[in-house]
Amino acid sequence: MSARVFINKVEKFLPNDPVSNDEMEQFLGEINHKPSKSRRLILRNNGIQTRYYALDKQQNVTHNNADLTAEVVKKLVSNDFSLQDIEVLSCGTSTPDLLLPSHAAMVHGLLQNKSVDLNSASGVCCSGMNALKYGYLSVKSGDAKNAVCTGSERVSTWMMANKFEAEVANLEALEEQPILAFKKDFLRWMLSDGAGAMLLENEAKGGLSLEILWMQNYSYAYELETCMYAGGEKQADGSVKGWSEYQANDWQNESIFSLKQDVKILDEFILKKGVQSMGDAMKKHHITPTDITYFLPHISSVYFKDKLYNEFKEAGLEIAKEKWFINLPKVGNVGAASIYLMLEELFHSKTLKSGDTIMLSVPESGRFSYAYAFLKVV
Repeated sequence: MSARVFINKVEKFLPNDPVSNDEMEQFLGEINHKPSKSRRLILRNNGIQTRYYALDKQQNVTHNNADLTAEVVKKLVSNDFSLQDIEVLSCGTSTPDLLLPSHAAMVHGLLQNKSVDLNSASGVCCSGMNALKYGYLSVKSGDAKNAVCTGSERVSTWMMANKFEAEVANLEALEEQPILAFKKDFLRWMLSDGAGAMLLENEAKGGLSLEILWMQNYSYAYELETCMYAGGEKQADGSVKGWSEYQANDWQNESIFSLKQDVKILDEFILKKGVQSMGDAMKKHHITPTDITYFLPHISSVYFKDKLYNEFKEAGLEIAKEKWFINLPKVGNVGAASIYLMLEELFHSKTLKSGDTIMLSVPESGRFSYAYAFLKVV
């Protein structure tokens, strides 16, 4: 008989002070010593007002990804739970500090607690949900009594101007206009840093617990090409050539390790496949929109909010707007951590009551993956 699984604690760690739209280039720097021409347009569309960077205005690093994650795990500690009690540590991120060892191993090294069952989930935004699912299944199977699951990003250092100087200089040498490609500049104004953590246990504890009723994942990589990527370059036929196949000087000259996004296929498929997958998940688990009290969709931009609502409505899956809970304008798009940060705010809002249900929805544009979780307040 499988165990029940409860989220008993949710915490966040956001580094330093919030950064306003007008301050962003003070932290990330100006490429070619010129303000970005696309920044204001992108910010107007994405609706983000403040975000957090693990940097200061002198571009000094204040935290790496493992630091952020270890800090939020420590916030789960209380009189009835210590770091020594952790049985499973499952960490998801898009932006690990190293190619290897794994992100979870580096976090575990900072915690210095004891031997644990360790899992690292890679990918893009769904990596945080995949980390949660590993913890959920570990507890549900009875293999562990608890699991600490995290989602985190430290993307700001990937977006600093100095990462693109060699590419701009190379374009100038070729007598081409040295403007950073939109697929790269676009993401500089979209992403930010932070970490979230959940404590999963096999029994409800404390004043508020959320039971995970089910989780469901979907991938459309079998039919759609890569959309968001790093460590390679997309080819004319849609394939991606990986970093190890390039000459070392190309890594800088072409910003091979920068994050890039094919905006055209993002617009074409991200909502369409999201509605399709959510409809399939709801049908499989026999729920309808009326069964949802709170809907927490991870969206990269406020631009997508009304579009997503309308797509749901056209598909017969309308979720009333008053049920939507989003904190993107305040904390920014923190990738794998975003769903943790949304749930943390709702969890501590004092508005949840017994019987309320929460749908978590996370899309990933890497190659179009989607992850869902359905929770109930007990």
